[in-house]
Amino acid sequence: MQVISSEDILERVRSENPWWESDRATSEAHRKMKRRPYFDLFYPLLTQSVRRAIVLMGPRRVGKTVMIYHAVQKLIDDGIPPQAICYFSVDHPIYNGLSLEKLLEYYGQASGVNYKLDDVFVFFDEIQYLRNWEIHLKSAVDTYSKIKFIASGSAAAALRLKSTESGAGRFTDFLLPPLTFHEYLYLLDKTNLVEELPPKEHRKGETTFFETKNIEELNERFISYLNFGGYPEVILSPTIQADPARFIKSDIIDKVLLRDLPSLYGISEIQELNYLFTTLAFNTANEISLGELSVNSGMAKNTIKRYIEYLEAAFLIKIVHRVDHNAKRFRRANFFKIYLTNPSMRAALLSPIKKDDSAVGSLTETAVFSQWFHSTNVNLYYARWQDGEVDIVNLNQQRQKPLWAVEVKWSDRYCDHPDELKSLVSFCNANGLKNTLVTSMTRNIFCEQDGVKIEFVPASLYCYTVGHNLVRRKFQDEPLRAKIASDEAESEG
Repeated sequence: MQVISSEDILERVRSENPWWESDRATSEAHRKMKRRPYFDLFYPLLTQSVRRAIVLMGPRRVGKTVMIYHAVQKLIDDGIPPQAICYFSVDHPIYNGLSLEKLLEYYGQASGVNYKLDDVFVFFDEIQYLRNWEIHLKSAVDTYSKIKFIASGSAAAALRLKSTESGAGRFTDFLLPPLTFHEYLYLLDKTNLVEELPPKEHRKGETTFFETKNIEELNERFISYLNFGGYPEVILSPTIQADPARFIKSDIIDKVLLRDLPSLYGISEIQELNYLFTTLAFNTANEISLGELSVNSGMAKNTIKRYIEYLEAAFLIKIVHRVDHNAKRFRRANFFKIYLTNPSMRAALLSPIKKDDSAVGSLTETAVFSQWFHSTNVNLYYARWQDGEVDIVNLNQQRQKPLWAVEVKWSDRYCDHPDELKSLVSFCNANGLKNTLVTSMTRNIFCEQDGVKIEFVPASLYCYTVGHNLVRRKFQDEPLRAKIASDEAESEG
């Protein structure tokens, strides 16, 4: 029986690093792909002198590998010698059983670079396939001061980073989520559908606001985003959009549910996990409880709780807890909401929706939440009490006070009937909020109801604005409010 030789491995390493022989780091297909705006946040981490490994995390197929290739190309363009950059696709079977230290030795042999003395960049793609990767990576960071390590990971990476202290002080994690609506339009060259509003002097450097003169087309793009917008490959391929289940479900969801999570956590009842995720996807943006899920599925509550933790670690869902009418958190989290991290997963599991489908409201709310999930500066809850509910509340953790509240609607009805927003207005008055925001389908207007100033913004425009500002880190702890908030601030100042 023939065995894999060292020369076989060296040839593989050379083939994965074609820039050693050419100044082009990527294939023509990769070069044609526009960089996600997130790249401008990611790349500076590579050039910092801080002695830390960068761990690029995110769900499958959101563009982590493409971002790595873009980073390699920019390093070369910035004058880094091509041989000083090494890439390993750790999930390739030929590397099975090899330690990180051994991979570095193969890099040195294949390239002729003295990685112990020279400044080099080493990329480990899908590093979770290396057993105890976090221990190996921390040791390498401590040992090799000249190497800048960049690792990527999908499902396994998140929980391993959260559950171990091995990387404390040695890892900088960078989350690459599914596409925001802003990125979706950017990659499709459709940002001309929105126009930036001129800021007032005292708001410069804070939040950028937008308007649209073609809300009909913007909403058409938004519905397409709800169905197909989470993954770069999907939005650029009409073939995949014609059969999203084949790509999103088979290549993304099923690989996580049927391979990644079972292999990592020893799950034997894969059908239970699959059933639970499908149930959660169908009920995205709806309030649920462990008891209700247990009764409907026949699974024990502890099992469901554990599976939900796994699904959240795999970046498939996000749990949002509730507060009461006075924005107080509940001691026991009996009820909660679960949102898909991007709404297009529901279309892949079930079917694409149209703008008048009954599910469009829940998916719009899911889309709004998925924009905010890109931020680390907000603490999102929903409010619910005996006779009322508010969709989104950003809570100040230190003062336990709401900073802002938003109600998500896919309808223009409330623009003419703000008196029907009793729950939202009541919550604002109870918590000292003078301004609030409600999304609409097409209209952008202002009104006042029972002492609370309300701005109505089309949901598609709101999602674009949130995504645009969060990617560029322009958000502070303030709501997304337009001119009325500035006027209020001036009057109080």
